[in-house]
Amino acid sequence: MSKNFQRYLVTAALPYANGGIHIGHLAGVYVPADIYCRYLRLNQQDILFICGSDEHGVPVTIRAAKEGVSVQEVVDKYDKLIRESFEQFGISFDIYSRTSKAIHYQTAQEIFKTLYDKGVFIEETTEQYFDPVANRFLADRYIVGTCPVCGYADAYGDQCEKCGSSLTPDKLIQPRSKLSDATPIKKPTKHWFFPLNQFESWLKQWILEEHKEWKTNVYGQCKSWLDAGLQPRPMTRDLDWGVPLPIPNTEGKVMYVWFDAPIGYISATKDYFEQKYPFGEGKNGNAEDWKLYWKNPATKLVHFIGKDNIVFHCIIFPAILKAEGSYILPENVPANEFLNLEDEKISTSRNWAVWLDEYLKDFPDKQDVLRYVLTANAPETKDNNFTWKDFQERNNNELVANLGNFVNRVITLTHKYFQGVVPALNENFVQKSDIDLLENLKTFPAKIAESIENYRFREALGYVMELSTLGNKYLQENEPWKLAKEFEKNQARIGNVLHLALQIVGNLAFLAEPFLPFTAQKLQKALHLGRFYWKELGSQDLLVVGQTIENLGLLFEKIEDEIIQKQLQKLAESKKVNELQNKKPQPFASEISYDDFAKLDIRVATILKAEKMPKSEKLLKLLVDTGIDQRVILSGIAKHYSPEEIVGRQVCVLCNLAPRKMMGEISNGMILMAEDADGSLKFIEPSAKVWNGGKIS
Repeated sequence: MSKNFQRYLVTAALPYANGGIHIGHLAGVYVPADIYCRYLRLNQQDILFICGSDEHGVPVTIRAAKEGVSVQEVVDKYDKLIRESFEQFGISFDIYSRTSKAIHYQTAQEIFKTLYDKGVFIEETTEQYFDPVANRFLADRYIVGTCPVCGYADAYGDQCEKCGSSLTPDKLIQPRSKLSDATPIKKPTKHWFFPLNQFESWLKQWILEEHKEWKTNVYGQCKSWLDAGLQPRPMTRDLDWGVPLPIPNTEGKVMYVWFDAPIGYISATKDYFEQKYPFGEGKNGNAEDWKLYWKNPATKLVHFIGKDNIVFHCIIFPAILKAEGSYILPENVPANEFLNLEDEKISTSRNWAVWLDEYLKDFPDKQDVLRYVLTANAPETKDNNFTWKDFQERNNNELVANLGNFVNRVITLTHKYFQGVVPALNENFVQKSDIDLLENLKTFPAKIAESIENYRFREALGYVMELSTLGNKYLQENEPWKLAKEFEKNQARIGNVLHLALQIVGNLAFLAEPFLPFTAQKLQKALHLGRFYWKELGSQDLLVVGQTIENLGLLFEKIEDEIIQKQLQKLAESKKVNELQNKKPQPFASEISYDDFAKLDIRVATILKAEKMPKSEKLLKLLVDTGIDQRVILSGIAKHYSPEEIVGRQVCVLCNLAPRKMMGEISNGMILMAEDADGSLKFIEPSAKVWNGGKIS
C-alpha cells in the first residue's frame, strides 16, 4: 500500500437514470471499482466509495418522451431500479446519491458561481441547432444523422453508438431532430464557455509528465486530445431540465450535464456526511468532514469509468477543479475498454444487452458467477466479448471444477475422517510437500495485492484461482482417501493434509472476498472464522485446531445447456423486436395521376368460403360476395391465416383487375392486404359492417 495517503476516495461513474445497468457497465466500471474498494477495506484503509444516479442530460429527457411520462417520473423509476440492482449484486457503495437532490444543485451552483465570479467563463453568442417544428434549441443528443466515420444512420450529435467515434452535430451527414424528424436550422443563442485551451499546457504537464503510470488506453486518449489542441467548450445548454444557472437573466438555460455530473461525486460525499451527522457534529466527526476527502492532499482520489468518459474525467473535470482552486485532483483514472455481447456492440437503444435486474431474477443466487466471469474476461486493455457459452464454461470448468471442487472435497473429508473438526498439525509427520505448500501460500497475498493496486483485476483473480489449483494439486498428490484405508496407521498424516488444506480454504475465504463476496461470506461462516485482514493472510494459523467446520454443501452448481439456451433465445427475441421497431416503410412508388387512381374499382366484399390450394404453401382459394357477383380469388395468405378464421370476414377487393391463371385456377381480383413490420399480412377491412359492393373511394 502507498505510504503517501491517509485516506482513499473512490468514485464510480454516475449511471444515467434512463435505464437499467447492463454487463457492459458492470465490467467496465462497477465490478473493478468494487474489487478495489473491498480490497482497501480488507487493508483497513480509510475509504469512501461514492456513486449516484445522474438524473440530468438529454438521455433522461429522451427516455421520458419515449415512455410518455414526466422526466421526474423517469428518474425516480430508474434510480430505484439501479440502486436495488447494485445492492442485490453486492456493489458496496458507502453512499448511492442522486443529482436531483438539493445538495447537488447547491454544490454545482456554488462551483459554477465561483468560476463565473473569477471571470473564467467566456460569454459568447453562437449559432446553435434549432428545431423549427418543435420550436426549441437542440442539445447534441437531440440531433441524429449518418456517422461520417462508419455510415451508421442513427448516430448522435456527440457520439456514434456503433463505432464509438466522438462527433459534433456539424459532422453528421443529413442531421435531423429526434423531436420532430425535421432538419434543424441554426439560430443565435448565448452560452458560457469554459476555456479549456487556457489549461492545455497545465494538463500536458499534469497528465503527460506527472501521470505516466496511467493505463495505456487512458494516457493515449488524453495525449491524442492534447496533441490535437483544446478548444473552449460550452458549459450551458438551452433546456428545461437540469441545474439552473446561478446568475440572473438566464431563464431556460441549465448547466451542461458534463459540468454538473462529475460534481455529483462531491455532492454525494457531502450527502454521506450530512446523513451520518444530521445535526452537524457526531462523536467522531461532523458534516464538514467531506472536506477531508476533497480538499486534503493526503487523500487519494480514484475515478473508475468506461473509456467513453475519459475526456470528461481526465481533461474537463480536472481543469474545472483546477480553475476553482480548492479541490484535489484524481491520482488515477483506471478506465476499461468496452465489453461486447455475443460479438456485437452492446446497445441500450437496440436493447442488445444483458440487464442486471433481469439477470438477478433469472439467476437469483449466482451474483458471484457473473462477477467472476466479468472479471476473468474484463476489457482492461482491449475490447472483450461476453458470450453465454463462455459464461457457462467458466462456471462449470473453473468455479465448479476448481474452486468449488477443492472446498467441497476438503470440508467433506474433514467431516468424514475428523467429524467436522480441524485436525492438529503433527510436526513429526510434516513432509516436503507441506513445507512447499506453506511457502507458496505466503506469496499469494502480496501477488494479489500488487495486481489490485495496479488495477490488474483479471490478473489478481487469476492468482486466487491459482491458489485453489494449488490446493487441489496438493490434495491429489497426497490422496488422504487412500491413506484412510489404513486410518489408524495414517491418522496423523491424514490430519496434516486436511489441516493444511483447510488453511488454504480459510485464506481463500478472504483473498477471494473482493471478487466473490457472497461466496467468501458463505465460507467464512461455514469455517466459523472471525474477521481477518490482508496483512494476516498467507498464514497457516487462520483456523484453530479443534474448531468446528460446517458442511455447507456445493459452493457452485453446474449450469445446464437449457438454461443458456433460454438466455440466447431472449437475446434473439430482443434483436427481432428491435429490428421491427426500427424497420422503416418502403419508399413511395412513382407518382400517378388522379385519372390513374380513378380506374381502380375497390369494393367491400364478404368471404363466403376458403380452402387451401393443393400443392401450394402460400395460396388460399376464396369465394367472395362482391354484392354484384360471387367470384373466386386466389390469395397468398395461407401462411398468415387459416381458412376457418377468415370465413365471414369483410375485406377490400380490387375488382377490375384482369383475371389471372394460377396453378390451373382463374383468380378474379385481389384482396387488399397491409404488410406489418414483422412481415405479417393484415386485412384492410371496414371498421363497421358495410353492404357488399360498397365502393371505396
